[in-house]
Amino acid sequence: MDKIKFELEISIHASPHMLYQYISSPSNLQEWFADKVNSRGKEYSFTWEGEEEIAELITKKTDERIRFKWLESEGDDSFFEIKIQVDALTKDVSLIITDFADDEDDVEEAKQLWENQIDELRHTIGA
Repeated sequence: MDKIKFELEISIHASPHMLYQYISSPSNLQEWFADKVNSRGKEYSFTWEGEEEIAELITKKTDERIRFKWLESEGDDSFFEIKIQVDALTKDVSLIITDFADDEDDVEEAKQLWENQIDELRHTIGA
């Protein structure tokens, strides 16, 4: 079954360089994204409430984006990406989240989950 791709754009008041540190380093991801984050090479383990999920780091571009693919979804084209976007005119900074949901019903729930995670990030960095 094909997953449904969705994007979320969330404005955040922080420098792209600082944001990149929080979306790319395991210790900083652990502060807002998951209960526990470890990495070994390109393999990252994320733990929430005792449940571990493994993702492979697909793309990483300093101060710009990071993209992971869950190992459990090897058979499809899904991934999740956090991209830092800076408006050329206003210099406003946004995070563009790209992710996939199993079906239409899961899209809103997944978006809400991301919004909650980004709220936690804002709280962590004081943005």
